[in-house]
Parts: sequence; structure tokens; C-alpha cells
Amino acid sequence: MQNYTTKEIRKLDELINLENGKIFLHDLLGLTSCEISINTVPKGFKVPFNHKHKQNEEIYIVLKGRGEMTIDNEPVEVKEGSIVKIDPQASRTIANTGDNEFEFICIQGKKDSLSQYGLSDAEIV
Repeated sequence: MQNYTTKEIRKLDELINLENGKIFLHDLLGLTSCEISINTVPKGFKVPFNHKHKQNEEIYIVLKGRGEMTIDNEPVEVKEGSIVKIDPQASRTIANTGDNEFEFICIQGKKDSLSQYGLSDAEIV
């Protein structure tokens, strides 16, 4: 039995051609602990709605460009290297405020469900 899964996706700058400019990895990799999406937002685009979650916190990792997240009606500027964690109940949306495409990874996981992490979950074999 193989204990890993590997898939190829498009180059990040080609994701903008996909529906909604994103790819979800849950189904692609058979993830069981979280959802991960890789996103490319075109210049000038703003997600036209706010959303929140029932149980999942989200972690955004900005890879390229500049944007503005609105979290509970508070604007938060983000850029390459920014990392933002948002609790499930917070209302959020995101916009590309830069001069180029805005690329980020979003990770969703159930709040307060992580019991082992880092070296506490490692075993030298």
C-alpha cells in the first residue's frame, strides 16, 4: 500500500484560467484533516460577498501581490509574506488591491481540533 499521494497542478500563474481562479486540494489529494485551496485573483477583483464558517478557521498565506481582507468590517492590508488566521465566526472577504495578480494559499481546519503538531507528532524511525 502506498502511503502518499502526489498530483500535478498547473503553474500558479495559470490558475487564473480556472473557474474562480482557484483549485481545491481536498478531492484531488483525498485530504482527511483539512481543506487547502490555491488561489489567483486578477488585478482589480474583489470577491462580491462576505462569508463565515460554521466550524473551520482559515489561514491565508500570501505568496504574491497585494490585497485587502475585510474581516468583521475591518480592512486588513496583506502582501507577499503576510499570514492571517481567521476564526470561523468572523465575516470575511478579500480583494486584489495591487497592480498584478494576487496569489495565496488558504487552509481550512476545524477550530480546536489539532491535538498533535510539529515535533510532538513526529517519530524518528
